[in-house]
Amino acid sequence: MNTIQLIISGTFIISMLTGFCVIPAILNFCRKKKLYDIPDERKVHHAAIPRLGGVSFLPSMLLAAIIMLLAYESIAGVQKITLNYWTVSCIISLFIIYTIGIIDDVVGLGAKTKFVFQLIAASLLPLSGLYINNLYGFLGIYEIPFYIGFPLTVLCIAFVDNAMNLIDGIDGLSAGLSVIALCGFMYGFYCIETYVYCVIIAGLMGVLLAYMYYNIFGKAEKGLKIFMGDSGSLTLGFMLSFFLIKLSMNRPDLIPDGKFHLSIFGNEMTYDSVCMVYAYTLLIVPTFDVFRVIFVRLYHHTPIFNPDKRHIHHKFLAAGLNQHQALLCILGIQILFIAVNGIMMPHFGITTIVCCDIIIFVVINMAITRIINRRRA
Repeated sequence: MNTIQLIISGTFIISMLTGFCVIPAILNFCRKKKLYDIPDERKVHHAAIPRLGGVSFLPSMLLAAIIMLLAYESIAGVQKITLNYWTVSCIISLFIIYTIGIIDDVVGLGAKTKFVFQLIAASLLPLSGLYINNLYGFLGIYEIPFYIGFPLTVLCIAFVDNAMNLIDGIDGLSAGLSVIALCGFMYGFYCIETYVYCVIIAGLMGVLLAYMYYNIFGKAEKGLKIFMGDSGSLTLGFMLSFFLIKLSMNRPDLIPDGKFHLSIFGNEMTYDSVCMVYAYTLLIVPTFDVFRVIFVRLYHHTPIFNPDKRHIHHKFLAAGLNQHQALLCILGIQILFIAVNGIMMPHFGITTIVCCDIIIFVVINMAITRIINRRRA
């Protein structure tokens, strides 16, 4: 294990231990202030559960990452790590999203108000120079100018942010999908030798595993169960969208001629040929699910912001599965997409792969719907 791997591992461990220390304190705070997620007809839980678990995400991640990055400077004798415009913008945007999430968890905010702040936070990234500037042949489109990349980036961030928020409907789902995606992003950044982001990702993964322990295995009757709330799901969504854009952005000044290579299932591919489809693959389930729900709501002439029980986790529950079974099935579907796209990447372009993904997702949903209809017959 080299120095970089030790730093990444240390960040993960510190963050996880911090999470195990902070989350019990949050549980006590929620009980004292009576900050609970109250069950209703849409929710699957039947008891009032503390909902501020996501408050632990950002502090634990930053604390662990800062400690280990400072240790890396000292151990490796490297130059001081400097913050570029992208990083500063990301930090400011992240704190905006994190704060809005906490406010919503504590006092409540309207969907439109949250969306406005999401757009403001998302706008800071392209203004700092980090934006989607290449679609790598998707629908025949390659390089795109800033005036198109700017709104595309803002909408992408807001969309992923809300996708992670909306799919947080059963125990461990949003966190579990995030852990899978973060593993993929870490591998991608490691391959292109952008190790700072590997450290940050390790910091986020550590506290996520601590949270998942309380969220999945914690007993509500013992006061040990917690939800992440909007402070958690919005923070996760923003971080994942940032990693998506950062990994897929075309940077010939840093990666000339795709000189870094990704090895996927033994196939060596140049970075610039697969980075977009690789990054998008890691978020297929939450993003496709929101696309499907929006389409269904438009088809039935219902407002797209109105909550309902059409998300994929609701469908699995309606098919007769319990929460843990539904969780495993949905995580399995995400892993299936990663495997299928990993096999297709060396042989097909991004447009073909996306079309195949859509077909697979539609078939899976049709199969679930058929099972539901049989149970109701």
